[in-house]
Amino acid sequence: MMPFEMFSELLKKKKMFHLRVLFCLCWWHLVGVFGVETVSVMEGEYVTLHTNDTDIHEDDDMMWNFGAKKDPFAQINKKAGIFSMSDSLDGRFRGRLLLHNKTGDLTITNTRITDTGLYKLQINRAKKSSKTFSVTVNARLPIPVIIRDSSQCSSRSKCVLLCSVVNVTQVTLSWYKGNSLFSSISVSDLNSSLSLPLEVEYQENNIYSCVINNPIRNQTKHLNITEVCQPCSDLDSSLVYIELISAAAGSLLIVAAVVIFCSYRKHKKTHQDGKC
Repeated sequence: MMPFEMFSELLKKKKMFHLRVLFCLCWWHLVGVFGVETVSVMEGEYVTLHTNDTDIHEDDDMMWNFGAKKDPFAQINKKAGIFSMSDSLDGRFRGRLLLHNKTGDLTITNTRITDTGLYKLQINRAKKSSKTFSVTVNARLPIPVIIRDSSQCSSRSKCVLLCSVVNVTQVTLSWYKGNSLFSSISVSDLNSSLSLPLEVEYQENNIYSCVINNPIRNQTKHLNITEVCQPCSDLDSSLVYIELISAAAGSLLIVAAVVIFCSYRKHKKTHQDGKC
């Protein structure tokens, strides 16, 4: 074999080796991703993590772990007579855990946002096995609030509205025109506030609604244009009227204060003259 052919053959073998390594890495990554069961639940509801076992064997040692904690917070071992749900997580689940004595299914009641995380089931038997659950507890959704943006009142034909929500996490806020998405904004931070503007015509007949949603729930607020919007001229007149009333009330207070002061001075002077 010529040196060039030997070099070419070596390159082919090296390329095949790299492809095999890449395939193994990709397969390992896919197994890791698809080996996790994703579960979503609303705050305050319950969630059950199923082991898919119909009956726990005598020699089985079944343990539940949360996050990076090494010590199990729940364990079943029939042979050793262990059936426990401990407070090894600083009381995180105190009074909220149910452990099925035949299947090992774990139920978390009255779920909280802090229950979000990875739960790992480890079963030690003749053939060891494990299962991981990614649990997401979604906060309850508030009803969106729609108000007029009074700072945007330069047009006499259009109305600018704001749809707002406060103290939300991992949600999307959207305006819909009929059944079609018009605009949206999302947030993933904890306890965030969102506002989404919408410009409409005073006389238009389109149906708008503001929707907040997370992966499993939504709340909708429908827009009544005639109720929320009024022409800027009417708004300005109302403001002027309020300002006039405030000014008149202020003047009356000043006059009353002057009259009281003069009466007091007069009364004091009369009292002093009487003493002389």
